[in-house]
Amino acid sequence: MTDFSNKLTTNDILENDQLRSQYIHRIIRRGNRNVPKSDAPVIPYLLVQYWNDSSAIPSDVQKCIDSWKLLEKFGFRHLLFDDKSAQKFIEENLSIHYLKAFRRCNHPAMRSDYFRLCFILVNGGFYSDADDVYKGSDFKSYFYDERLKLQPLCYNLLTNSMIKISDSVLAPCDSKELIFYVNNNPIIAPPNNPVIYMALERATQTLLNQFKGDKQDVQSTTGPGNLTISLARHEIETDQDNMDLDFMFLADWDEIALSQWPLEYRFDKRNWRLWDGLEKEINKRKADVK
Repeated sequence: MTDFSNKLTTNDILENDQLRSQYIHRIIRRGNRNVPKSDAPVIPYLLVQYWNDSSAIPSDVQKCIDSWKLLEKFGFRHLLFDDKSAQKFIEENLSIHYLKAFRRCNHPAMRSDYFRLCFILVNGGFYSDADDVYKGSDFKSYFYDERLKLQPLCYNLLTNSMIKISDSVLAPCDSKELIFYVNNNPIIAPPNNPVIYMALERATQTLLNQFKGDKQDVQSTTGPGNLTISLARHEIETDQDNMDLDFMFLADWDEIALSQWPLEYRFDKRNWRLWDGLEKEINKRKADVK
């Protein structure tokens, strides 16, 4: 088992995929701490979603989005952003270098990744991907304390497949075939959360430091890899300060919402996994972000 106590620097852990995975695994095994609940929600009942062109949402994706209308009975407000409205939000709420970084996101998935960090940092609330289907259960209890809530994930390199956290969490911490990380969907957080801030700053600096024409890696630049590194950095820093964990893992999120497979867009380059990272535009966009 890796000794994280003193012989490894923060950068040793963050920049090494295996060490970072082991560190996230250790945090997951530690479990969520119990915290007192407020008498009223401290995270806004606000659901935000994203599709790059709101005038041309595929019908199968629209069905996923419509499933979240059930949240209205629990008092949630639902906002759907696209490229144009996201740019306007960033212009009105953040400085110009965030807008420049957003414009450098060449794939719709990257703009979605980047925007969710902007919105949650400013307003707090709940982000869910547009291709997730809500199952109908009440999860308002997650909004009654200030912890950041994220979904832990585990990928098995031997089988090239995702496996349940409950089936993997007791594996040896130095397992080389299992990769532990956190998803950037869902995100439930109050405004100005430090992990969301770190993730936004890291994504912004990465995007602004890229040269025109550079290949973009969605996962590490704006996606789950970026958020995982930011969470690990935050935990290292707060652990050194002997502070309690201020985030919570949603190991049972699949019981609340589930990503839909297959959907039509997943079979072309609108799916970031099929994108080569070099193209400037994936589809002609009606919403001009320049």
